[in-house]
Order: sequence, then C-alpha cells, then structure tokens
Amino acid sequence: MRYVLFDVDGTLIDAVDNQRLIWRTWAERYGLDPDEVYGVALRTRPVETFAQVAPDQDPGECLAALHELEDEDVRSGTYTAFDGARQLLRALPPGSWALVTSNYEHRVRGRFARTGLPVPEVIVDAGAVEEGKPSPVPYLQAAARLGAEPEDCLVIEDAPSGIQAGLRAGMTVWGVNTPVAVDGAHRHFESLREAARDILAFASGVHPQRPAGPATVD
Repeated sequence: MRYVLFDVDGTLIDAVDNQRLIWRTWAERYGLDPDEVYGVALRTRPVETFAQVAPDQDPGECLAALHELEDEDVRSGTYTAFDGARQLLRALPPGSWALVTSNYEHRVRGRFARTGLPVPEVIVDAGAVEEGKPSPVPYLQAAARLGAEPEDCLVIEDAPSGIQAGLRAGMTVWGVNTPVAVDGAHRHFESLREAARDILAFASGVHPQRPAGPATVD
C-alpha cells in the first residue's frame, strides 16, 4: 500500500493572503514593520519569529495574540481550496492519506468544513510534535500513525521547509503550486490539479519509484 501526506496551507488551501493579513495585524499591534515581520515569519516558527522581531516582548503574550487572530480568521476569513483539491482527496482510499501541518488541528478542521474538503483519520499538527518542519519528525509521525514505511510515502508540499522535512524523512517529495521547482523536490507541478492524476497513480501503487539522482522537473 502507498500513502500520501499533504501539507495544508499553500498546498490544499490557498491561505497566503490570510496569513499575510494576520501577521500584518499582529505586527501593527506591537508597532513593528509588517513586511519585515512577515518576511521572518515565512522562514521560522512563531516563537522563533517573536524572538527575532520582538525580543523585548513576552513570547507567551505574542503567541496568544497571534492565536486570537488566527482563530478569528477561521471564523470570518475568506479563503478557498486549490482547484482540484476536493476531488483529489475524495478519490484517495480511506486510510491512505494524512495531513501534516504547522497549524493546529481545530483550525484545519474549521477551514476544511468551510471549503468542503474531507478530513482524514490522521492529522499531525503543531501540537503533536516538539520539532516542526524542516525536521522530519512530523512526517515520520504521520507515517507511523498510518502504519506506513517512509519509502512508501509521497509528500505533497509547496514550501522549502516542508520539502526538506519530507526528504529528511526518506520519502518521495513532490512540489506543487509554485511557478518554479523548489530545491530538492523529486518532481514539480505548477498546480495541485496538474499533479492530481500522478498522485492518485502513486497511491494505487502503479507510479514508478522516485528517480535515483537529482530532482527532475516536469
């Protein structure tokens, strides 16, 4: 059996504008430059972002403020699933796929409910692991919970940190929803819809193993 492990934001759900607005609102609350804060937030986890952009602030209060904004976004924000996401997830066999996200499960469930995406049995969120991406731990935990070996797993990602996490976990990694290939990804697709047929083929066991050697760009 083969398994597919999906990132969420930027891969299944288009939440870039939401995250930018959340961080802008958070930065303005602390009198910081929104563009500078967002640039740091793209590369680091929230606690690391706070340490870099607001070292004089209490990190617990910073995190509480960010969580408040993110929870409000789940209730009232405007966002959509990427084209083809709903059909792809519904076509995958139950128990063959999971979500691996740096967000929290209750927000993922809220967004999925609003966009009509099905929810799998396994979700590995920020609260489930001590080490987030690019550590391999989140993807390895998802594989373990599915009863899968890493070599039988396909990771679908859009961000460099997630792609590195999948590679370090010893999994096949495909990049989606970016105009150019992210370094390290075994294959690249400009959109999730473009990748859907091959993802389903991989899950069915008929897709060839990833190439040995450098990443290929389709």
